Amino acid sequence: MSETIARPPAVWQESVAKTVTFMVTEDCQLRCGYCYFSGKNSHGRMPFEIAAKSVDYLLFHPEIFNEKAVVWDFIGGEPFLEIDLVDRICDYITERQEALEHPWKENFRFSFTTNGILYGSEKVQAFIRKNLPNLSIGVTIDGTPEKHDMHRIYPSGKGSYADTASNIPLWLSQFPGGSTKVTVSSPDIPFIAESVLHLYSMGIRHVSINVVFEDVWKKGDDRLFEEQLVALADRIVEQGLYREHTCSFFSETIGQPLIDSHNWCGAGRMLAIDGRGNFYPCHRFTPPSLGNRQAISLGNCFDGLNSNRLRPFLSLDRFSQSPGECMRCEIASGCAWCQAVNYDTAASPTVFERATFLCGMHKARVRANNHYLYKLEKALSCSA
Repeated sequence: MSETIARPPAVWQESVAKTVTFMVTEDCQLRCGYCYFSGKNSHGRMPFEIAAKSVDYLLFHPEIFNEKAVVWDFIGGEPFLEIDLVDRICDYITERQEALEHPWKENFRFSFTTNGILYGSEKVQAFIRKNLPNLSIGVTIDGTPEKHDMHRIYPSGKGSYADTASNIPLWLSQFPGGSTKVTVSSPDIPFIAESVLHLYSMGIRHVSINVVFEDVWKKGDDRLFEEQLVALADRIVEQGLYREHTCSFFSETIGQPLIDSHNWCGAGRMLAIDGRGNFYPCHRFTPPSLGNRQAISLGNCFDGLNSNRLRPFLSLDRFSQSPGECMRCEIASGCAWCQAVNYDTAASPTVFERATFLCGMHKARVRANNHYLYKLEKALSCSA
């Protein structure tokens, strides 16, 4: 089966790369309904001096940051609103890695997630041309105009689909294997199937799609979710789209018993840096991202990393945070969680209490995935 169906693009240096996230701005052109930043946006930006000091701290402490590779990740807000700052930071990183003969100089990526609105601008394109060999860019487009514009809107309420979609052909010409990120919350479940198919029709072959981790799900959402995924599975198989396209909702690896204890979430193994130089286990642990708890800082670029604050995150695994029902679950593989959402919604301020808001949605996904795999195997056997 594996030789006749498409595979999602491999994650660059997965499991060996350190991800360092610069939150270069809290500003964004949009006010997306499902965004954890929505309503908290400010015009705060990261001074270059903070970024440079953070870079130096990482490069001068290989005994702490000893991974074989690094992903220098830039987010907002919308990172391309600060393209001049981003360009300067990336130049500094490249120069310092070279000057220090750091092992990362031969093994790094600059990574961006963007709403795509400024993608075609002269400054952004000049930056891309200069850094293309070491660049990874994902554009977020949620699917059909109707689905996209339900959430991804300007402050005026106007949808952003047209502005994002206009830059997709250029993006695909530069990143032909690029994957787009689609987010699903309760109101737009009915649009999942048509949205994924719409993205395929735009030339996007790999769709990374996920449901939000927050507690937004209503009674019956799991049934509607399953119906949409079954409808999508039928279309993918019947039209032979599986040969060149992927959708992350479907996989041969989900819905099985789990015996390993690895933590689904990478919080603590990555490092996020805000505009004041504070270190966090992930950008979701920063003050604007949390609604109920205090942010958890792991130190800063002036005083360094606090290993005592980091230690709990490194000890997190499936066993240490999951309730008994999750540990006994026979379809646990692929069931995701967000460490920050766990922390923000726990009964007490702890990272060792796993939220189970997605239990019903995961089970629905597994049932639909089983349907997809059955239909796919049947189609492949008929064509053999």
